[in-house]
Amino acid sequence: MTTQANAEPTSTVARTHGGSEQPDVRISGVTKRFGDVVAVDEMDLAVERGSFYSFLGPSGCGKTTTLRMIAGFEQPTSGEIYLAGEPVAGIPPYRRNVNTVFQHYALFPHMDVARNVGYGLRQKKTSKADETRRVGEALELVRLGGYERRRTWELSGGQQQRVALARALVNHPTVLLLDEPLGALDLKLRKEMQLELKALQQEVGITFVYVTHDQEEALTMSDVIVVMHHGRIQQQGAPAELYERPVNRFVANFIGVSNPIDGQLAEHDPVTGRAVVTTERGLRLTGLVTDPAAHPTIGQHVIVAVRPERMRVEPVGATEPVEAGWNRIEGRVHQGTYLGEQTEFRVTTDAAGEVVVRRQNASGTATGAGPGPGDAVVISWEDSANLILVA
Repeated sequence: MTTQANAEPTSTVARTHGGSEQPDVRISGVTKRFGDVVAVDEMDLAVERGSFYSFLGPSGCGKTTTLRMIAGFEQPTSGEIYLAGEPVAGIPPYRRNVNTVFQHYALFPHMDVARNVGYGLRQKKTSKADETRRVGEALELVRLGGYERRRTWELSGGQQQRVALARALVNHPTVLLLDEPLGALDLKLRKEMQLELKALQQEVGITFVYVTHDQEEALTMSDVIVVMHHGRIQQQGAPAELYERPVNRFVANFIGVSNPIDGQLAEHDPVTGRAVVTTERGLRLTGLVTDPAAHPTIGQHVIVAVRPERMRVEPVGATEPVEAGWNRIEGRVHQGTYLGEQTEFRVTTDAAGEVVVRRQNASGTATGAGPGPGDAVVISWEDSANLILVA
């Protein structure tokens, strides 16, 4: 389903961005309450013009509520939302220059593709010639040129998704809002559409604001990911930044997988962020405090997070002596899972509890190759993999 907007640029679907530095969306001190429930809590955010932003988080974190407030379907309890620099408090959805694409496209089955795409234009009394031209441009953008006379029920799920996108883009919105639009597609098609959506956004230059609970989807498409939890922004930044430098345990676990090791801060250089953590089980780990705004104190409880792919796992006796700058613990494999391009090992250790290690499979690696359940192994990793999170 798409919501329709009023503004109407004159020529092409692609919107060019001038030299303006004004963000397309600015959220200032916004809180949204439903009775006693705080869905969004004092949010501040600026969405840069021409960018692809994704709100990422679990169900109930406030991401869809935020999208609905930008669209005008919900009003903030307090705070203000600006679109292209203009406050939009009290302005209904149909008068905001945004369009929304939902998971369920709600295409009109009694209309062909062209009439579905041109619906919003007819509501605004656009001339027939202009409607035909703009519908054609929009369908070419989404690779459905020549499908004008098709019925929507004759199309595949991916093609229906493209019709919904064309219906939103034909109105030339300032911002396109997408609420989990790929959720109804199968895995292979969803991955294809992720790449198509990103390419489409770059081609048309329109600001996309996307809602998803799928971290891989957000990593694939986004310029900026906004991770939310309990109505608050936990961290925002480029995908690589969030993955390589999560600021807390929630982000580290929601963006990918991490192995958390509890400890106490033993040393800390506030200038470089380098620190030493000791654990009750005898580990001494050197790493980087990932939150530059954190000011941990010596003796404070912290978490050292290590990504599974940064670790090595080898049978006891098969490893070389661990050199300086590396960490080493022993354990026993209790599960190995072949994942195609990777094999995941779950290892029980005395020093760090259960540790997950992922090893890339070389071409021709047989299923089940490597340590098996019950095998004694050594896990090793470089100090540079240690991400120190202030708990």
